[in-house]
Amino acid sequence: MNHPWIVYLTAYLSVRIHRARTAPTRGASAVEWVIITAIIAGVALGLATLIKTLVEQKQSEIQGNFGGGGGAGDNP
Repeated sequence: MNHPWIVYLTAYLSVRIHRARTAPTRGASAVEWVIITAIIAGVALGLATLIKTLVEQKQSEIQGNFGGGGGAGDNP
């Protein structure tokens, strides 16, 4: 296993692993970004669901007030 690419990849991965182990703040920063992104996505999904529910309620209220619609011009 002395192929130049294998030697290069092994050395490269060794350096990356060493950096990850000796600089814990970089990994913590990535985890923080993931958590923040997940919270923002959850809030956005919750707001979208709330808005959809409110629009559907208002739609059914409007349809109820007009008797279901479709009867324009029936009154003499």
